[in-house]
Amino acid sequence: MPVRLSRLARRLYACGLSAIALTIAATPALAAISVTDDSGATVTLQRPAQRIVSLAPHATELLFAAGGGARIVGTVAYSDYPPPARDIPHVGDNRSLDLERIAALKPDLVVVWRHGNAQKQIDRLRALGIPLFFSEPHRMGDIPRSIEALGTLLDTRASAHDAAQQFRLRADTLRQRYASRPPVSVFYQVWEQPLMTLNGQHIFSDMLTLCGGRNVFASEPLLVPTVSPEAVIAANPEVLLTASMGATQGSRPIDTLDAWKRWPQLLAVQRGNLFTINGDLINRFGPRLVEAATLLCEDLEQARMRRLGSQTTNGLSR
Repeated sequence: MPVRLSRLARRLYACGLSAIALTIAATPALAAISVTDDSGATVTLQRPAQRIVSLAPHATELLFAAGGGARIVGTVAYSDYPPPARDIPHVGDNRSLDLERIAALKPDLVVVWRHGNAQKQIDRLRALGIPLFFSEPHRMGDIPRSIEALGTLLDTRASAHDAAQQFRLRADTLRQRYASRPPVSVFYQVWEQPLMTLNGQHIFSDMLTLCGGRNVFASEPLLVPTVSPEAVIAANPEVLLTASMGATQGSRPIDTLDAWKRWPQLLAVQRGNLFTINGDLINRFGPRLVEAATLLCEDLEQARMRRLGSQTTNGLSR
């Protein structure tokens, strides 16, 4: 009898192991995760990202919006939003990265600002075999798409989708309200000395279109062209716009538009259409760009009201 029980036990044990083996064999292996980044490259991970380094403030905001804030192990200077981002260790800034520290953090994903990070350093990161996701949105619709792509890489699709949809809803509301309004010509001053602006390929121009605005230097070939005051005067924009002090501007002098008052013949100066928008909203390509768009649309609508007032005054004077 003891012998029979022993044999039975061995058979049950063997059958048990076989069942487990069959169960394991029947379980599909985790599929690789693939998305397309803003450079058009395919980013593939074998499993959801758990340790992420963000190399731009706007990328940090995108990751938080996608539901991955708790997985960011390194950021760069000025990554100060949302507030929990301030507690994440820094690995440098957009000009100089601490590559050894980044490698020591053992990230399984690095989010890169395509035109804001030094190319040589990015090449060295690529040589380490770390997956890179390049962020460089050119249209407002690229921002929710990036949030959802990052949510896919993080396996936080639900929260990423919610954040993306909120952005789309706010942007669509602005578009429906303002895009078909009478157009307003705009000069955006990025830098005062030398005088720099943005062309039509920059996301600012798409945001401007959403508000019913027109970039007077949209046709310039360079993304951030240098222009002359004479060229601005010749274009005679109805609005002059710049960014006010924000964290990403660091200790640089605050740009103002006061110098343009030397040319009272400018339409924008005549009507007092010299506007500023918080630099952390308008200069970061993240979820808060829709807040900048809201302010921009309101400024352009104010310019339209002043246009009507000017036309009424001119009509009465005649």
